[in-house]
Amino acid sequence: MTNNKEVLNRSHWVFDMDGTLTVAVHNFDKIREELGLEPGLPIVKTLDSMHPEKASPLRKRLQEIEIELARKATPAEGLQDLLSILKNKGCELGIVTLNTKENAWVTLEALGIKGFFNDSFVMGRSCTAPKPSPEAVNKMIKEWNTDEEDTLVIGDFPYDLQMGRNAGTATVHVDPS
Repeated sequence: MTNNKEVLNRSHWVFDMDGTLTVAVHNFDKIREELGLEPGLPIVKTLDSMHPEKASPLRKRLQEIEIELARKATPAEGLQDLLSILKNKGCELGIVTLNTKENAWVTLEALGIKGFFNDSFVMGRSCTAPKPSPEAVNKMIKEWNTDEEDTLVIGDFPYDLQMGRNAGTATVHVDPS
């Protein structure tokens, strides 16, 4: 069993974005309602399952909602300090989000932390298979030339933790409450 000290000494950190790096503000029930989707269903997967003609205007509206939220993003408590400590230790940082890569960068700009991340390691929903697939984490591990034993996945949602576990990394759950 890995102890907490060993976990926190890893050199490669993969973060979820919304609710992990940011103060959680997404009201997914309201977004589903606005898009006319059934309650409780995953938004992106539901749009992916639709006929493209029907999904296209809904994707456009989802992008508008998400970009508005990205512009208003606020950092989670202690975020700047944490990222500064990790960077000073030489850690590599990545993000895997169900948002678009474009929206991720708008969020990072709003948070004032975009300088902590390399473009190659900010992955949105169209970059790889979506969470809980480990594809994005595995891609980062390969590009960082490291392994799952030196990688940590941090997130606030079960998909984040499942993604990390599916990649064979340790995971840390962030409870935004």
